[in-house]
Amino acid sequence: MLQVARLAPNLLGDAATLVGDFLLSQLNPDGGFKDRAGRSDLYYTLFGVEGLLALQQPLPHESIRHFLRSHGTGDRLDFVHLSCLLRCWSALGGAEPELLQTLSQHVEKFRTLDGGYSQKPNAQRCTAYGCLLGWAAQADAGHPMEDRHHLETCLESLRTADGAYANEPGLPFGTTTATAAAIALHRQLRRTPNPALGNWLLQQADTAGGFKAFPQAPMPDLLSTAVALHALDALQTDYAPHKEACLDFIDTLWSAEGGFHGTWADDVLDCEYNYYGLLALGHLSL
Repeated sequence: MLQVARLAPNLLGDAATLVGDFLLSQLNPDGGFKDRAGRSDLYYTLFGVEGLLALQQPLPHESIRHFLRSHGTGDRLDFVHLSCLLRCWSALGGAEPELLQTLSQHVEKFRTLDGGYSQKPNAQRCTAYGCLLGWAAQADAGHPMEDRHHLETCLESLRTADGAYANEPGLPFGTTTATAAAIALHRQLRRTPNPALGNWLLQQADTAGGFKAFPQAPMPDLLSTAVALHALDALQTDYAPHKEACLDFIDTLWSAEGGFHGTWADDVLDCEYNYYGLLALGHLSL
């Protein structure tokens, strides 16, 4: 994703400076990036770090490392924030190998009985988001999964009747984010995703531009648009007919402050949606 997000300035032009300035404005004095309430948060810090890396702007490394050190070995963190802590250390560098090993071991505590990962401890069944986050965290730690076949099996349990993927087993229809996560994982596992998934994703394209989170969603959103484009590119599915509409949609989410709103109904700017804006624009610049 980061490699593609680096292409966003090709479309942003001079506005890329505004995006970088906005991201830096989200940095709190303690070295963490702000969540939507202004508090320092590891989840938003990961997006702040990767957003600045995508723009190839200098990072205040020591300030951010100070914030990461305040979380120690992550033994009190939930799965999402634990994974973000590990990935932040990997992106910044400077972590002791022993710390990465300990963080990796903590991530493994969220393995599920079916061989995947879940945000909930001691869960029996995996989630698409959990599997993608767990895989990415372990890869960043330098400990990719060895028992890949278990992950492949649990992914299949997330297939839905409409041919897509849901985040949890047993749901009636797929979602754009879960389907994109499954496609990304298949690629990481060196498996060829079903090309029909591309057709399902294209069906989520809204006539007004952008992609919806699921077929019945009332409007498109930036997260679904970014991950749909990323997945379609991985599948080598042609989305050229949707490019101009997607660009127009993203333009409606742009703020002169240098950020992107998540939807038309979203009034708050944050690091997460800025990163997804960069990812979407990166794909649309190709």
